[in-house]
Parts: sequence; C-alpha cells; structure tokens
Amino acid sequence: MEYEIRFGQVQRSKYDCLLFDLDDTLYPLSAGLATAVLKNIQDYMVEKLGIEESKIDDLCNLLYKNYGTTMAGLRAIGYDFDYDEYHSFVHGRLPYENLKPDPVLRSLLLSLPIRKVIFTNSDKVHAIEALKRLGLEDCFEGIICFETLNPTHKSTVSDDEDDIEFLGSTQLSRPLSTSPKIFDIIGHFSQPNAESTGLPKTPIVCKPSESAIEKALKIANIDPHRTLFFEDSVRNIQAGKRVGLDTVLVGKSQRVKGADYAFESIHNLKEALPELWETDKVAEVNYSGVAVETSVTA
Repeated sequence: MEYEIRFGQVQRSKYDCLLFDLDDTLYPLSAGLATAVLKNIQDYMVEKLGIEESKIDDLCNLLYKNYGTTMAGLRAIGYDFDYDEYHSFVHGRLPYENLKPDPVLRSLLLSLPIRKVIFTNSDKVHAIEALKRLGLEDCFEGIICFETLNPTHKSTVSDDEDDIEFLGSTQLSRPLSTSPKIFDIIGHFSQPNAESTGLPKTPIVCKPSESAIEKALKIANIDPHRTLFFEDSVRNIQAGKRVGLDTVLVGKSQRVKGADYAFESIHNLKEALPELWETDKVAEVNYSGVAVETSVTA
C-alpha cells in the first residue's frame, strides 16, 4: 500500500553576494559629502589644471554626464594629473565629521548570512575613512575601489587586463604630460545635432561603464546572476542590471527602469528584503516512501 509523506528539501538562497555602493548609499545624501566633493573637484580644476572658472559648471556637467565621473572625463579630454594628488585634494578636505557611527546599520549588516562587498568609484583611503566613521569597517569582506580597477596610471586607453588584487593595489604613476592637447567638449556639444559618439575615450575604469562592472565582478569572483547590487545612482543601477545583477535603488521610494527594488534608506533593508535572512528555507515536496528527516545549513 502506497502512502504519501512530506520530505524537507533546503532551498538554496537566491543570493551569494550583496554588492554595496558606498557614498550616498550607506549614508544619506544629507550628510553633505557629495556637495563638498563637487566643490573640491571644481577648485582642483581651477587651481591645479588652470581651467577658466567661467567654464567649470558646464564642463563638470558634460564630463559627468558622458564619462560617469568628472575625473574620468578630465582624463578623456586630455588633462593628465597624478591620481593620488587628485584624490587627496578632492577627498582630503571632506567634512568626515558629518558621518556618525551607525549601530543600526552595523547590526543589520553583521546579521546578514551572505557575503558582502563594497564597490565604489572612490579611492581606497576615502572608502576606509568613510567606513570607519560609520563604524562599518569590519562589516564587509572587501572593497572594490578606484585602485582596484585602475592599478596604474594609464596615459592611453587599453583593453589589457592587469594582474590586480581584490582589495586594491599600489598605483604606479607615470610622468605627466607637460602640454596636453585638450579636446573642447563644450565646443563639441555647442554644435547643432552634436552627439556623444566620437568623443575621446577615457583610460579610467569606473561605474557606470558595463565593462568596469564586469571587471569588478571578475576580480572579486562574483556571479552577477546571484548578486544583489545596492546603489543610489540610477544609471549605475541600470548598468548593473544590464550585466545581470539584481538591483536596489537606495534613496528613492519609487522604482525606476532597471531597479528591482527601491527604498528611501539602507535602514529599510530588513523590512524590504526579509528573505535575505532566510538561508535555511525548507520546501515541502510530496513523495511516496519512507520519511527521512534532513538538516542542512545553507
């Protein structure tokens, strides 16, 4: 006589890794660091690169829009500078005192039974300082930062992959050009029917470039199809979605194209995604036979 039983099978968690942006994602935009960064970038352009102050606003907007970061855009149009000096100038004077320890977020992160990695366009010194100020420096397996994707100062665009380490590596600067030829991007876009095609390429690898995201995932041995990506930038979210990541837009309550989830604050993490804590979920399947009890930890 056949009889029916229920057999417990442990379902594998949907995600193996949680990938977090840092700035304006792990702390709110209201902290004021983004505003200070923009001011410092503009000061650097005037003081160190000799760019006319009247052109700064338009130039910053065009470079950010077309290259992902102002820094990447400056290198694309012909400016050469020491990366460490740039980061020291831009991040060295930030109001880090605005970042306070966040024990609530720390508790949430430490309770998550999933691999956690930082992925930021910022340099390693800034990333470590910001995480330390937030009290989150030991909550992540590692940091994918500017130096991770740009381990050497490249004067030209190259598709060659460097032998680089996950947590960043030492940057080796090359002699800087003394009289670079500067591409007039403002003049380019002032022309009728101007398009972004035909713009010079940047040697800097950074979000929202899909190839930059793919390179970061490869370096950290992350499967995009089993990873949840947290970002405040819509275009970074959309680029991440195109390479196969599931995505969370942080800082907005409404989802946009490319975002699988959206919430106002990273503190809403457990409320919005309680399934991230469910790693021992058991599915009941009907079988005919003898009951066997199993215990498996994902």
